[in-house]
Amino acid sequence: MGANCCHDVKFEGMDPRYRRALVLVILINAVMFLIEMPMGFVGNSQALKADALDFLGDTCTYALSLYVIGKAASLRAKAALFKGLSLSAMGLWVLGSTLYTVLYLKEPQAFIMGSVGAAALAANIASVLLLVRFKDGDANVRSVWLCSRNDAIGNVMVMIAASGVWATGTGWPDLIVAAIMASIFLSGSFSIIKQARAELAHLSHHAAAE
Repeated sequence: MGANCCHDVKFEGMDPRYRRALVLVILINAVMFLIEMPMGFVGNSQALKADALDFLGDTCTYALSLYVIGKAASLRAKAALFKGLSLSAMGLWVLGSTLYTVLYLKEPQAFIMGSVGAAALAANIASVLLLVRFKDGDANVRSVWLCSRNDAIGNVMVMIAASGVWATGTGWPDLIVAAIMASIFLSGSFSIIKQARAELAHLSHHAAAE
């Protein structure tokens, strides 16, 4: 992120095309959560559950992003900060549940993981294509892009985990991928929090100078 990220914000989400794209992405994420979480339990897959939880988190945070478009810059930055903290909590939950599952290891169903993972990947690719033109902007806009990009990466990893489960006949590939996904969540959250805090600091400094 460049040093002038807070002084030269190119896009704040005001384009009606961005609003429409964001509404579609919210619907895609909500539907995929309703599909993937039950299948995560049916297939006994931590990676699927982690990905489903990510869909739910994205549905809520994207709705928040949509709500704050056009609001004060400080409110948009605070919303992005909240999303970054939520993503951190999600990453820690996935990491904790993965460690717990290691102690009670059951082999996940590779076919369910692969088929549901493929559907989730298609959904996230659609979301990425809808949002890619709007990937640069303030913390609120950029947080949406980072979450969507990370989701697509996560789904590729779920499919890799499914292949690993099928090839090895064990659940370890699923657990390893779930842990890696947790680290991706945490990395994305740190990036969002950093930009949001920088924007809030800039706004505070600007207000104090007036």
